[in-house]
Amino acid sequence: MATEASSHFATIKAGPLGVMQVEKGLFLESLGGEEAARKLDPEAKADAIEDFLANQLKAAGAPVGDSANGDKHYPTAAQVEERIETRPYRMGAGFLFVSHNGNVKKLPRMPAKSTLLDYFDLRFGAGTTRNHCLQSATLALKNGMTEEIILACLLHDTAAELMRSDHGWWGGQLYEPYVPEKVSFAIRYHQTLRFYPDKEMGYEYPELYQYLFGEDYIPEPHIEAAYQMLRKHKWYMEPRLVTTNDLYSFNPNAVVSMEPFLDIIGRHFKQPKEGLGYDNSPVAHMWRALARPDSPL
Repeated sequence: MATEASSHFATIKAGPLGVMQVEKGLFLESLGGEEAARKLDPEAKADAIEDFLANQLKAAGAPVGDSANGDKHYPTAAQVEERIETRPYRMGAGFLFVSHNGNVKKLPRMPAKSTLLDYFDLRFGAGTTRNHCLQSATLALKNGMTEEIILACLLHDTAAELMRSDHGWWGGQLYEPYVPEKVSFAIRYHQTLRFYPDKEMGYEYPELYQYLFGEDYIPEPHIEAAYQMLRKHKWYMEPRLVTTNDLYSFNPNAVVSMEPFLDIIGRHFKQPKEGLGYDNSPVAHMWRALARPDSPL
């Protein structure tokens, strides 16, 4: 039983279950959180991983096949659609609004005049978006990316706390009033480029997508249209560099910190003096939804 680094998905080798990528946050949540996971001995953790993988494969509608011989099976797009009614939640719902392990937990109140750092601390989950985005930005920093690309990597998946479906567009909109145009552009369109390999940049189509969407999945027309636009756009490399610093950014043992990015945030993020959600911007309601996810109206 072993794990390898990959985006915010852990690639886990699990004996007869072969090799599969799973979302670290969902796995940790299935165990009761990171603290509970740390208390497991190696044998118990191995059993938990195998059980989790088996359930994930079952949920994905993907038969395991003969993994020892490299015989992998992926669901079709039709099979993916058939499993919609097997879950009590929508896959597109934001991480902040859905629990995969019992009831949701009460969240701490946001401070008055909340800042971006407050949202990282109190609303962007450690097992869902926060650690993943910090690792992505850390990799971009290590790879010598520009400050705009580093900031885009730091923010790129945080909107998935609000909405996973079309999270790139949600993220681009969420940050547009506060960051340089190239940053919001990179955030908005990194989602599109995840579906399209780029051999020159060393980017391959994620194997996980064959489980999530089906081996015969064809991107939606709006995704294809965005891709064709991007191939001709002078800023194509901005979202592409987010994908190349995203794919291999997850390491379950990595220790990451916001400290290296504080100056970059200070230079490029326009923090409203009223606090995010209360500055009457076109996206203030989105920040309030993150701040108050238990409000019925």
